[in-house]
Amino acid sequence: MSEPQPTLRRLSDAVINRIAAGEVIERPAAALKELVENALDARATRIRVAIVNGGADRIAVTDDGIGMTPEELELAVQRHCTSKLSDETLVRISTLGFRGEALPSVGAAARLTITSRKRESDCAWRIHVAGGAISPPEPAAGEPGTSILVEDMFFATPARRKFLKSARVEGSHAEAAVRRLALTAPQVAFFMEVDGRTILDRPAETLEARAAALLGIEDADGLLALDGTRGDMRLTGFACSPSVHRPTTAGQFMLVNGRAVVDPLLRTALRVAYRRVIEGGRHPVAVLNLSMPYEQVDVNVHPAKTELRFADEAGVRSLVIGTITRALGLGAGTAGVRPSFAPPRTARIVYPPEAPRTQDGFAEPLLALRSQPAARTFTASTPPSETGAQSALDAPLMATPEPAKDEGDHPLGAALAQVLDTYIVAVAADETMILVDQHAAHERLTHERLREQFLCGTIQSQRLLVPDVVELSRSQADLLVSRAGALTRLGIDVEAFGPGAVLVRSLPALLGNTSAIDLLRDLAEELDADELAEIDETPTLDARLDAVIARMACHGSIRAGRKLTVPEMNALLRQMEATPRAGTCSHGRPTWVRLTRNDLELLFRRR
Repeated sequence: MSEPQPTLRRLSDAVINRIAAGEVIERPAAALKELVENALDARATRIRVAIVNGGADRIAVTDDGIGMTPEELELAVQRHCTSKLSDETLVRISTLGFRGEALPSVGAAARLTITSRKRESDCAWRIHVAGGAISPPEPAAGEPGTSILVEDMFFATPARRKFLKSARVEGSHAEAAVRRLALTAPQVAFFMEVDGRTILDRPAETLEARAAALLGIEDADGLLALDGTRGDMRLTGFACSPSVHRPTTAGQFMLVNGRAVVDPLLRTALRVAYRRVIEGGRHPVAVLNLSMPYEQVDVNVHPAKTELRFADEAGVRSLVIGTITRALGLGAGTAGVRPSFAPPRTARIVYPPEAPRTQDGFAEPLLALRSQPAARTFTASTPPSETGAQSALDAPLMATPEPAKDEGDHPLGAALAQVLDTYIVAVAADETMILVDQHAAHERLTHERLREQFLCGTIQSQRLLVPDVVELSRSQADLLVSRAGALTRLGIDVEAFGPGAVLVRSLPALLGNTSAIDLLRDLAEELDADELAEIDETPTLDARLDAVIARMACHGSIRAGRKLTVPEMNALLRQMEATPRAGTCSHGRPTWVRLTRNDLELLFRRR
């Protein structure tokens, strides 16, 4: 028996709406995002959100916006009806929503109830939608503004509902969506409740206060203000010091013309800007607010409206990297580092061997039970250190510092003592306590000097005795050959060797016996994946060169366990304040921490 021949037919409106709903409403958090965006577009000053069971059972969003008439309610739940497009060019889109798909999609997948009242109206109006079936509006009681209730999410599409994650996971996605939107509108008060528990309650405030609250950042962490321009584009926002980082990208908020987005170009630029100052495997914390002419960005890429296309991708990337790099280039003492007494989250960095211990406790790594603290305080008559000759790299520490009475005016203050012959204790002008790891700090100073020396000109290359042939795809081989000039400046000499292959004649002398084949293949893949990347920005080459410089800096720096005089310690503090990126060592670990009065009182439970 032959199979029946397929014939074309028109799908019903209900099925069309459910198919479309699958693109717009992927999970409860997506529905919540659309509802809150509508509230912001309605000029709300207060938004209240409540969800139950991760949003699968119930989502309620209430605002005090402009409200809707009964006629507008009927249009709002029909597909492609919107009040947010001034023309049909889809160029100057200044609102968060514009497709006219959100409410119809929610109504097609769940039970939707909308109650809305205009400020000048005597009563509110209510409309119900269940699985795409629309009931006529009816009078109801309600405050000015709009209240939307979504129940039984995906009851009309059971296949989608069974793919939902646990309530905890769905709830975390919903919370993340609301936090992103709360950051786009700090002038709007936000309240969010999950299963009857308040998780967000913020009044109208400044962007800095909202960013600090949502990122969980205290004043001591020192949010670094961002402000950079390039043509008609401007980047503002805040970035945390490299010592503040997260295991995921959850601490990264990106706004483009007031729209919260998850854009790979911006995330890549953020990673590149932090690549030399943050611990491996960790992610920076930042709020990026990019403003640009509407015609230079396309937000009509995906129904979720979180993906963008930029007309000038290279310009956006350059603006983000340059602005953040300048903010991070300040010396130590600008952005404080909060102390943490928790166990380390990553493997311990192994520094060069400390100086051997002597009977007087020199370089003592731990305090033995009942032993005296290995700390030394100083006076003006303290004799110079007699712990051996200095290397050339240590020489700058012997520079004559400013008079001791003026040291307290500096961000890192004046040195008071050396603990365990490893940590410098200083007091700043605001009476906060500064702790400095002398080896980590000097390692960064040495690192910056060495890197400047190597990158001022062409890096010395080492010619291979037998050139290596690296087999690649034709496009990757052509890409490397097109960047041959940039590679040469970094000590890598390549040339075409037939279709799909390059010949490597030399490598940077810094890299020693690195495999040319592995290095070039990694470089080709990274450049192919990110065509806007510069050669020295690729993780493969940059990380390898930086690792060698870091290793040289580590071995060329003053050791933990070396006794320093007051002038040496103060000279180290002054150099830290003047050296870019001195807040972290070459491995991304903090070089100093600040203990405020509040920190000390909490530590001793005086609060």
